[in-house]
Amino acid sequence: MNAFFAEFFGTAMIIVLGGGVVANVLLNKTKGNNSGWIVITCGWAVGVFTGVLIAAPVSGAHLNPAVTLALVLARKFSLALLPLYVCAQMLGAIFGAVLVWLAYKKHFDATDDGNLKLAVFCTAPNIRSYWHNVITEAIGTYVLALAVLYMAEPEVGLGSLNALPVAIVVLGIGLSLGGPTGYAINPARDLGPRLAHLFLPIPKKRDCDWPYAWVPILGPLIGASLASVMFLIFGKV
Repeated sequence: MNAFFAEFFGTAMIIVLGGGVVANVLLNKTKGNNSGWIVITCGWAVGVFTGVLIAAPVSGAHLNPAVTLALVLARKFSLALLPLYVCAQMLGAIFGAVLVWLAYKKHFDATDDGNLKLAVFCTAPNIRSYWHNVITEAIGTYVLALAVLYMAEPEVGLGSLNALPVAIVVLGIGLSLGGPTGYAINPARDLGPRLAHLFLPIPKKRDCDWPYAWVPILGPLIGASLASVMFLIFGKV
């Protein structure tokens, strides 16, 4: 249960700081309105840093179902614990999204554009081409998962000293590969807040764009799986 709560709160911190920076940039009448992509990518990187720092000593700080899958496939983590970790990550992502909504509630109320409100919670591509979007998410997650596999401690995951390196990797992915899809690279990060958007009482909100919701789930799982295969083949070289 300690690992469950570490994954829960670690994932929540990613969403609080990551979703929070998107709200600050996109919603009306905020201090950071229209401050741009660099601010967003830095906010997400700090969110990952904070989440890993909190969770690493207890759970190994997976904070991402794709990372947990990669560690399982690479024989660095127990398959039996995968459902527990994924459940904690999903619930933590929902909880974090609710906290973002509470922090920015008046700004959600002051914003009429439903697309901007949805963008605080989940990703969407600038050019919608589902399988190309899957490929983009797979490549981004491949980079993340491969980096984590080389950092991960046996049978656990990331140590607390790896909070900064993994945050820098996430920053690099956002800057380099985030443009096409908004770089979910984490099924819980996208699906959890998308579910929160569904039930939160946000005025003038749009639908949750369910036709796209499978992309930031499948793409990261493919990328993580490919990274684990490469690690098993070349990891000891």
